Amino acid sequence: MRSIKPYINTALFAVISFVLAASLLLFPQASFLAALRGLKIWWDVVFPALLPFFITSEILLGLGLAHFMGVLLEPLMRPVFNIPGPGSFVWTMGFASGYPISAKLTVRLREKKLISRAEGERLVSYTTTSDPVFITGAVAIGFFHSAKVGLVLLIAHYTTALIVGLIMARHNRDGERTPYRPDSSKPLLYRALASMHHARLQDGRSFGKLMGDAVATSLQTQMVVGGFILLFSVLLTLFMKLKLIALLSALLGAMLALFGYPFEAAQAFIYGLFEVTLGAKQASELFGSQAPALVMAITSAVLAWGGLSVHAQVASMLAETDIRYWPFLFARICHAMLAFAFTYTIGAFLYDKLQQTTQSALPVWLPAFNPAQESLWALSPPQMVSLLVCAGMLLFTIISVHLGALLAKK
Repeated sequence: MRSIKPYINTALFAVISFVLAASLLLFPQASFLAALRGLKIWWDVVFPALLPFFITSEILLGLGLAHFMGVLLEPLMRPVFNIPGPGSFVWTMGFASGYPISAKLTVRLREKKLISRAEGERLVSYTTTSDPVFITGAVAIGFFHSAKVGLVLLIAHYTTALIVGLIMARHNRDGERTPYRPDSSKPLLYRALASMHHARLQDGRSFGKLMGDAVATSLQTQMVVGGFILLFSVLLTLFMKLKLIALLSALLGAMLALFGYPFEAAQAFIYGLFEVTLGAKQASELFGSQAPALVMAITSAVLAWGGLSVHAQVASMLAETDIRYWPFLFARICHAMLAFAFTYTIGAFLYDKLQQTTQSALPVWLPAFNPAQESLWALSPPQMVSLLVCAGMLLFTIISVHLGALLAKK
């Protein structure tokens, strides 16, 4: 007897597509304005910000820089993150330029057989991050009007991303591994340069051809990214018109209220579920009325999650290879939870210290000190749980780094 599951999936996708098509007909003006808004975001912000990085990364790949960094950083990447050295190129570009460039570069490394499927799943899981310019510029200055918030979010975002990398190092440890046979008779830098030169000769394209291919490939990728941004801008508007956002916000708000969190935080989470910019903007509007620690933690979680728009972009790129999407989804959930906990505790402490440094000169009289208020026992249950989680994360990081160093020596 044939399984009924494929038929259910087909019927489900057909119904969803029909509802979306009907919604476009019911709300044509709202859909058109949402498409224009998505197109404007892509053209004014995403296109000029990402295109140079896409072109440059394609050129550097053709010149063999991934092989150079692979040999140079292999002693670090393999024992610590369980990823071959060429993954350091994706790590650097991903952290510098933000999502979804790390997914694109991971696919390119997989096509060149520089990483296995399991290694690609680990690599894309922790290198898919927001870029520092977006965090410090658009979010911190544009939304919160505070550079201190940007510093806290930046530290929390990249610290927890590295912790996710350590967690994902245990993913599919029995999977295929790329071979590594170093020639210890020659200096490390010499071997790195030789590997880069051999990769350049193997590529065989002239520099003009390489630049042309890089521009063409990058433009094609940018069109895909722009299409997803436009699509999710329209979808989010339709969901608002259909009252789905209000319904989800009400359900999540009721759940948050049980843990003592404000109801208003739910809408920021729901917006951030779909689109990172809207989620961060919604969270910033709570900055004056709610505790800064909570608002920054929500924003940090939204930045780590990335939004379903980014997820769709990454999934479409990974579909070109055998790299699966589900490990990436698990890593995004872990990153969002870790970023929330880290920002809510350590980030809040850092923000308070930064606030104190901008106060006026040292006071002549010390303020009244109440030991009971400063005690750990005075913390609320959510704060206590978050603090314990962060302590566990830091302990896990220290142990993992030391183990990686010991394995590297062997």
